[in-house]
Amino acid sequence: MNKSISFLLSCLLVINASAQTNAVFRNMQQPIEARVNDLLHQLTLQEKISLLGYRSKEVERLGIPAYNWWNEALHGVARAGLATVFPQAIGMAATFNDDLLKEAANVISTEARAKYNLSLAQGRHLQYMGLTFWSPNINIFRDPRWGRGQETYGEDPFLTAHMGTAFVKGLQGNDNRYLKASACAKHFAVHSGPENGRHTFNAIVDEKDLRETYLYAFHALVDAGVESVMCAYNRVNDQPCCSGNYLLNNILRNEWKFRGHVVTDCGALDDIFMRHKVMPSGVEVAAAAIKAGVNLDCSNVLQRDVEKAVEQKLLTEKDIDSSLAHLLRTQIKLGFYDDPTANPFYKYGADSVANTAHAALARTMAQQSMVLLKNDNQLLPLDKKKYPAIMVLGSNSASMDALLGNYHGVSNRAVSFVEGITNAVDAGTRVEYDQGSDYSDTTHFGGIWAAGNADITVAVIGLTPVYEGEEGDAFLAAKGGDKPDMNLPAAHIAFMKALRKANKKPIIAVITAGSAVDISAIAPYADAIILAWYPGEQGGNALADILFGKISPAGRLPVTFYQSFADVPAYDNYAMKGRTYRYFNGNVQYPFGYGLSYTSFAYEWQKMPANIRTAKDSISFSIKVKNTGSIDGDEVVQVYVEYPPVDRMPLKELKAFKRVFVKAGAEETVLLTIPAADLQKWDLATNGWKLYPGSYNIFAGGNSTDKKIVATIKAGGKK
Repeated sequence: MNKSISFLLSCLLVINASAQTNAVFRNMQQPIEARVNDLLHQLTLQEKISLLGYRSKEVERLGIPAYNWWNEALHGVARAGLATVFPQAIGMAATFNDDLLKEAANVISTEARAKYNLSLAQGRHLQYMGLTFWSPNINIFRDPRWGRGQETYGEDPFLTAHMGTAFVKGLQGNDNRYLKASACAKHFAVHSGPENGRHTFNAIVDEKDLRETYLYAFHALVDAGVESVMCAYNRVNDQPCCSGNYLLNNILRNEWKFRGHVVTDCGALDDIFMRHKVMPSGVEVAAAAIKAGVNLDCSNVLQRDVEKAVEQKLLTEKDIDSSLAHLLRTQIKLGFYDDPTANPFYKYGADSVANTAHAALARTMAQQSMVLLKNDNQLLPLDKKKYPAIMVLGSNSASMDALLGNYHGVSNRAVSFVEGITNAVDAGTRVEYDQGSDYSDTTHFGGIWAAGNADITVAVIGLTPVYEGEEGDAFLAAKGGDKPDMNLPAAHIAFMKALRKANKKPIIAVITAGSAVDISAIAPYADAIILAWYPGEQGGNALADILFGKISPAGRLPVTFYQSFADVPAYDNYAMKGRTYRYFNGNVQYPFGYGLSYTSFAYEWQKMPANIRTAKDSISFSIKVKNTGSIDGDEVVQVYVEYPPVDRMPLKELKAFKRVFVKAGAEETVLLTIPAADLQKWDLATNGWKLYPGSYNIFAGGNSTDKKIVATIKAGGKK
């Protein structure tokens, strides 16, 4: 190449770079729509199509780098190396503390920004290092068999909506210009197992259950400004979730006015023609998905087949522009085309990842998540002076899996249960450890003799995410990720029997799980039982804080603990009749919202609820909560509504909650409001929401069966 041509090319490159620097789409002073339209006009059709997949390709001539949209942040930045690991989502739901969850999500997005900054500074564009997170999972945990229920906020739409909203607001931040990170409500919709049929399943559900149960939390998160929604693998009433107009166009876009972007679950478009077989090929699926409102494909169907769909006149370039515009808006909100130094999150670096303050918050979250299920003779809290020799055993007592759950990061601060107990006592206390049992042998056990020589035994047993979880990930699960029954491992039950038989001194059982399990199988052999969930990196320290009384437990069950799977309808039946505390009227092990404390509480109305006339009204009331015990502690005030006797009304529903700290002997006042609109139910005759006239009972207490105070109001009449 001669010097003149080389010089000319150099000049052109400088001119092009200058032009891109001054392009409207890079001008922070321009409105978002003007920036989006400018970029759309500069991209070729092929370039536009290349940006529709999660492996978004580089557009070199415009200075747009490659970007991988796939990232996870279920309970901490996941799969991206060092990060603070909070308790699994089901455990965070058990806190009934949406304010605390918002704080945790804020920490997650801080770490996400820091990792993104560090990665970008090294010219890396790796999967799991971006700012677009496919969390939270707000599907309803309607059936205890579902292995992925651990990823959710439980069985109740109201609790799920509030916890999900808190997560979204914490993750996305409150900056006027920029998203701190992008959250995603998934999986839209009616998606909760069976895992081994999720790529072919057709969920049949009527409009009443769809609206009141399966879409309730999604609507709340859309109203809260969630940036993304992920469509699910399955069909709903014959329509694939990722190409059906009813969910994506009619409800999400037109009715709810969702302005963010829709991403497919990974491989969902392939499922439509390869497994559901409702369309002949990827070309038809690509066209249907774009027209239904899909913007981003977690596979390569759109990048591969959209151009063919245009050639076959199934799509127009205008359709492509309309779809891609949603992705470009998200990128602009994240600051992708701006001067990085103008971004308020630009300076986050290594000191913002997995630091001491974040670990302290993870510990608080774990403390608040654990549920005390049994405490015979007030064995707990333990007086350290009375127990100079402690035995810690069980297959999960030193397990990393039992701490982390699924969709997790890597912690350099992880504290196992045996380590947490050891940390909590002085060097003059004897702490011994033994694995005790495994997951299969029901005959051979360790630590039995040593437990007899100790003053107290802590046995950590239960499940881990390889026994329950997502299809493929829970590789030891008998049902492809789902649970065949509620049983604890037979080896653990046999171990607890052997331990009790040989040991007359106190035994504390600690159960790890992400779902309801049969506690009754080990209850006779333990003096106290704590459900620890999968409590995250600080699980060991948090358990010790509860055992030794630093914290009074106040975790509450976000799911019903049935007596057996025989009590619930068939797994593949998506009708809500007979499911969850809202519709199940039989005997249970533990009701929704249940959890013991080291103290006791009394309730009194300070201001009682009043009658309402229309759905535009609100029900405001206040409750005095008095700690009638001798230990400071949290109470989770739960307010439930019982409806007029109309066909298919829920038995009761959570409609307000507040976690409050009350010192021993003191009282606190809790102010709560229930919008009357939230008492509406879907009327199948008119195909709309209706506030049914009649009497409504409002009761408050510590769980869904605890009626400490009750008030009756009327709706639809004169005030």
